[in-house]
Amino acid sequence: MDDRISDTPPFDTVLVANRGEIARRVIRTLRRLGIRSVAVYSDADADAPHVREADAAYRIGPAAASASYLDIDAVIEAARRSGAQAVHPGYGFLSENVAFARACGAAGIVFIGPGERALEVMGDKIRSKAHVQEHGVPTVPGFSAAGMTDAEIERAAAAAGYPLLIKPSAGGGGKGMQVVRSATDLPDALITARRIAAASFGDDTLLLERLIERPRHIEVQVLADARGTVIHLGERECTLQRRHQKVIEEAPSPVVDAGTRARLGEAACAAAASVDYRGAGTVEFLVAGDRPEDFFFIEMNTRLQVEHPVTELVTGIDLVEEQVRIAAGQPLGLTQNDVRLDGHAIEARVYAESPARGFLPAAGPVRLWRAADAVRTDAAVETGSVVSADYDPMIAKVIAHGADRHEALARLDSALGDTVVLGVDTNLGFLRTLLADPAVQAGELDTGLIDRLPAYTDPPPGEAALNAAAALRPESPGRAHASALWRAASGWRASLPAPDTLVAVLIEDGEIRTVTPAPSDAAAVLDDEGWAWVHADGSTHRLRALGRREAMEHRLRGRDGEASATAPELRAPMPGAVVAVHQADGAHVRAGERVLTIEAMKMEHPVLAPHDGILSLAIGVGDQVRRDQIIAHVSAEPGRETS
Repeated sequence: MDDRISDTPPFDTVLVANRGEIARRVIRTLRRLGIRSVAVYSDADADAPHVREADAAYRIGPAAASASYLDIDAVIEAARRSGAQAVHPGYGFLSENVAFARACGAAGIVFIGPGERALEVMGDKIRSKAHVQEHGVPTVPGFSAAGMTDAEIERAAAAAGYPLLIKPSAGGGGKGMQVVRSATDLPDALITARRIAAASFGDDTLLLERLIERPRHIEVQVLADARGTVIHLGERECTLQRRHQKVIEEAPSPVVDAGTRARLGEAACAAAASVDYRGAGTVEFLVAGDRPEDFFFIEMNTRLQVEHPVTELVTGIDLVEEQVRIAAGQPLGLTQNDVRLDGHAIEARVYAESPARGFLPAAGPVRLWRAADAVRTDAAVETGSVVSADYDPMIAKVIAHGADRHEALARLDSALGDTVVLGVDTNLGFLRTLLADPAVQAGELDTGLIDRLPAYTDPPPGEAALNAAAALRPESPGRAHASALWRAASGWRASLPAPDTLVAVLIEDGEIRTVTPAPSDAAAVLDDEGWAWVHADGSTHRLRALGRREAMEHRLRGRDGEASATAPELRAPMPGAVVAVHQADGAHVRAGERVLTIEAMKMEHPVLAPHDGILSLAIGVGDQVRRDQIIAHVSAEPGRETS
């Protein structure tokens, strides 16, 4: 099938201009091809796994992405110093940045990606939509807001008809998208979309499109070489999304038949050929939920996608290898007739976030990491890694393959239950709940399915988890020890109860359970605050063993819980940066009003007033805040009580 028989590597040295799991994944293929790999890193990533796994590594700046991974001059200088002949951009960061591709060319370095024309045309949602329309590719009705005043946008929106979806023209990944169901919602949505677009992409131009209710999100993987050959590798179903971010992806789609697959592939190849595409790319479509044969072009991603592993598992094709070979000028080693889909593959994205707390981003040290066996796991972390609030919250991808969709789903669920991440909250439990949903099992999907699910709650810990936590009761503060043996996690000692004594275990939601300590094979570690992180029975829990006095004090404090709900302090629900303050210092605010917005890991989270009162701000726009840091006070007005 592949007529590229030379054993000579396409390049001697390739720099990977990215971080995390995608950098590690690219490095694996480079090593297999006999190519020397070069990593780059920010100060936050100095000890990251991708840095150690590369053959060489270069610092490119401080933690902020804008001053490191997005610094074109710093990346080019690292490539020059390392002797790299080519740069693989991964995804995100500079992967679709035409200025970066141009800078690579000026430095005599090969950019492993498409040419400048493809980046320019497909990097702009407005331009790309108009362009593919001219080549017979169906598109969603809508209009560009470029150069329009808000009043003109309002008139055009009314003519187009609600509901509408506002999208930043220059970006992807769902950032900045706003759903507008009526004219009254439009002004605020425009402000939010522009702010996020400007911050994320440096361009606040907007595109407004008709919102297709209950759509499916289907994308097609394409490969194209410099000789004009374009093929597709089938489709991926990426419909399960939250906040326009993909959560579960699979290949092939459960609703696409052979005929529709051929039509989707033909449209995707036409879109790629229209810009003389070169390399691996993805053409994304919206598919009507009740008519899967009807599809509309959304955009083309001119890079590798996060979900590319599901295509690799069903086709047996290494997409990174194809990218590297195409960039080196080699022809595709296969034709469209050579592409076969074998079985079914499903990928789940593991995020550092707290689903039970409204999916707030999480950060901190990973005290224990263990990947599941018998599936593919592409991970950004390992034991000892630190999840930073500076970057995207995705820390791993778990990908399962089966003979059919039912088998792939079962294998993925089992693998998620066996994946251990202790020290940082993750969405592993939520992913398993999502996979078990009857609609997901049946393949009856739409992009709003996750939003309609009941609020997620963590499962209660079982006996194995409670026993593990009881065995890891922390030492009393300030207590010194003559030997490290006193800090052992098992065995009786004077500072702990005897093995047959009941131990009170505090669950994070405030409930106290009692357990008689017994042996447990659960994975468990203590954090610096004395909480035990435990993985048992396929779930993760954060628990704390209490002494008798601690348990009594906690129960007494619980009696005053209702009163504490009206405490004047307003605390940061997550670590991040304050990007907007919506109320003036000293203003009277009502319960539920937005006070400020915190951004972390590419997500914005509004902080609301807990009750009526007078606002006293403790922070300003641009400030970095810690989780639970006091950011404001909402005090009762004189003569009035908060409620």
